[in-house]
Amino acid sequence: MRTLAILFLLPAVVYAQSQTPPADQAPPAQPPAASPQAPAEPTVDETASPQLVGQVASELALTPRQAQGAAGTLFALSKTKLSAGDFAKVASAVPNMEGLLKAAPTQDFKVPALDLGKIAGGGGLGAVAGVAGTLTKIGLKPDQIVKLAPTLVKALQSNGGAEAAQLLATALK
Repeated sequence: MRTLAILFLLPAVVYAQSQTPPADQAPPAQPPAASPQAPAEPTVDETASPQLVGQVASELALTPRQAQGAAGTLFALSKTKLSAGDFAKVASAVPNMEGLLKAAPTQDFKVPALDLGKIAGGGGLGAVAGVAGTLTKIGLKPDQIVKLAPTLVKALQSNGGAEAAQLLATALK
């Protein structure tokens, strides 16, 4: 009986072993899946408003993406602070304002403000303090946040005129 059982099992074992390739003939391992790459950093010319973004990026040592997001954040904040007519004046002085607004990270203006006055030695952040948390999320440092509003107002004045710059400065106080 044992002999009979061995005769039936032996072909099954031999067949199973013949189906497994030797280690040196094993199929090649699958290459690792490609990791998702972060989107490439845009150049200043690829941003929503190159002249304005370029000036902010240069003066604050920001990447074009950071400068675009920061400008969009402050313009979005000013949109909540100004009347529709006054914001329209600011928007008309900024090429592709809609693109800048879209580049701003999502934000909640009701989030408690960071106390950057103590951190960076710069008081009087005004309304910008309310979006400081958003600005830190895009990589701005406290000293850059403190200088952002005056830099943006200056850039707007040199690119779009005194009235729009004054309205923006008022909104960001």
